[in-house]
Amino acid sequence: MTARIIDGEAVAEDIRKQVAEDADQLTKAGRKPHLAAVQVGENPASKLYTNMQAKACQSVGIDYELLNLPEDTSQEALLARLAALGNNPAVTGIILQMPLPTQLNARAAQAAIDPRKDVEGLHPANLGRLFFGDEVVAPCTAKAAVELLKRTCPLLAGKEIVVVGHSEIVGKPAAVILLQSLTESPTVTVCHVATKDLASHTRRAEVLIVATGVSQARWLGYNRKKKAGQNPPLPDLSPLIKADMLKKDAIVIDVATNRIPIGFDQDGEPLKNEKGKTAIKTVGDVDFEAAKEIASAITPVPGGVGPVTVAMLLANTVACAKG
Repeated sequence: MTARIIDGEAVAEDIRKQVAEDADQLTKAGRKPHLAAVQVGENPASKLYTNMQAKACQSVGIDYELLNLPEDTSQEALLARLAALGNNPAVTGIILQMPLPTQLNARAAQAAIDPRKDVEGLHPANLGRLFFGDEVVAPCTAKAAVELLKRTCPLLAGKEIVVVGHSEIVGKPAAVILLQSLTESPTVTVCHVATKDLASHTRRAEVLIVATGVSQARWLGYNRKKKAGQNPPLPDLSPLIKADMLKKDAIVIDVATNRIPIGFDQDGEPLKNEKGKTAIKTVGDVDFEAAKEIASAITPVPGGVGPVTVAMLLANTVACAKG
């Protein structure tokens, strides 16, 4: 039987409705949510994301402000701007757009955000609260993945869950969120780049959460070498998780968003679109077409975790405004 496709757009809409109600109540109480986004330099991908943030905030009644800082902004200047936002009572949430220019320390900048206004849940204080089960906010993508899972399978007690990927924004916090209950938590295994025989872990997983972006990383690495004048072999852009790595009727939450070429020509050059640019497709870490014939439920890419991640950013923004 073909797997049920988990509709992230529908879940995101449900979350947005609740956020809009909460934002309206806060506004009436004189505490309108106000999200300030800080972007240093010009990054096309970041620009697309900030446009999306602005529209999403507007749709639920959250004020949105984008602060553009010059590419050559110093660490001291960035920290000063973040401190000013933290001291501004009109600003209830702060987000620092990534990536930052190379002269800036992203970790130090993230730690400079007022934890009470940290809508991404990445401040050390908020990550610590998450560890102790007392979180107000948590990393948006991790929350989105777990939310989709819980709506698909509300009873997780004792289930074998394998998380592939141990990043600070998805893998680690997702595992911690899943372990919050003292009596009804699943059994969580976290795999990563050093894991031996990954398939032996994934094949026993009743639930598989995958968040590595390995295909994207390989493509970007290949590009860097080409631009440096090297002649690297064609990268393996096949999905990390093949169908034979899945347990029958597993629930699959594919978090990754890999933007990679649709293929290569006989000369090893990426295929072009009608505009003469590299023809790109968006895929996850899982072989979706094959996996949906084995899994009981699976998130698509796009349309799965992505929309819910944006909705979770809005929910975190309202949570910060509540204080």
